[in-house]
Amino acid sequence: MRLHHVQVSIPEGGEDQARSFYGDALGLTEVPKPPSLAGRGGCWFRAFDGETVVAEIHLGVDSPFVPAKKAHPALVTGSAEELEALGARIESAGFDVSWEERHTFEGYERFHCRDPFNNRVEVLSPLTS
Repeated sequence: MRLHHVQVSIPEGGEDQARSFYGDALGLTEVPKPPSLAGRGGCWFRAFDGETVVAEIHLGVDSPFVPAKKAHPALVTGSAEELEALGARIESAGFDVSWEERHTFEGYERFHCRDPFNNRVEVLSPLTS
């Protein structure tokens, strides 16, 4: 068994803001929703390792919308350098990045950020010894 995707809620009409964060700042690739689901709004993003999908986040319209304060997707980068660069890119795109819990998860370093809708997102990298 493996994880197919994580669903994150967004408010109605939030697709462009979602693209700004998940596509531009986070660096995921938007993929088309299947025609049978496209009418529901939202958008889907994937991360690839070559041609293999390694992460998928579905952003779905939820009404009434309530941001996830604690529940969150956690994405893994390949190195501390990638983690630093991604944190800087997210900040330069105008989103807050918190390194407060950087060294609080054994075996990893990480940061947390919030998407435009105040949903929590974690990005981490394994520590190398």
